[in-house]
Amino acid sequence: MTKLSVNINKLATLRNARGGNNPDILQAVKDIERFGADGITVHPRPDERHIRYQDVYDLKKIVSTEFNIEGNPREQKFVDLVLALQPHQVTLVPDTTHQLTSNQGWDTIQHQEYLQQTVSIFKEAGIRVSIFIDPVIELIEAAKTTGTDRIEFYTESYALAYSKGNKEMGVAPFVAAANKAHALGLGINAGHDLDLNNLQYFVQQVAPVMEVSIGHALICDALYYGMENTVQLYKRKLQ
Repeated sequence: MTKLSVNINKLATLRNARGGNNPDILQAVKDIERFGADGITVHPRPDERHIRYQDVYDLKKIVSTEFNIEGNPREQKFVDLVLALQPHQVTLVPDTTHQLTSNQGWDTIQHQEYLQQTVSIFKEAGIRVSIFIDPVIELIEAAKTTGTDRIEFYTESYALAYSKGNKEMGVAPFVAAANKAHALGLGINAGHDLDLNNLQYFVQQVAPVMEVSIGHALICDALYYGMENTVQLYKRKLQ
């Protein structure tokens, strides 16, 4: 079954809006895990507008499921953080410094040499590596030669097509790219704009997806359904 990793950035955004420690991020993570999440994802950015670097150090001490740290490895502070904490997985995302949210995958052809060097740094430390990527066959082939263990599909195009009633067209590139990735021995993760409406169809068509990382939609749903119920709702979509 596909694992659910909950991205808690938006909880940190809410906390930071008023200062103080409400919501308590550490307690929230303990509860999210207790409610059934298979992992916790954080994506610290240089301006620390949501998850702070100190949060990540604190979370490492209490996360009992899989810990996934996302970010841009061009930031040396990020590389140092990951190497110091040794999470189960690092997901490499080509964000710019002031980017609102991730909006594209790596060009694994253009950045092949850089990615090879970067992937090797983390793998030598015993950390599983995933590369954020668009569903393009040539990019999947080039991802393989970087040495990465997994890819994470950037799924905004699928979510947009699904919302417009074009789910078959939207998922088709991911099915083709996933078939190539499986043939090459790459594991598949997915994330970005996946929600209770479109998640189940995606994982059914692109199976096997090893892990989905979901934050914004899940936290929004929790405002209406409660966190425990929401985690369980997402888990059921993955069965």
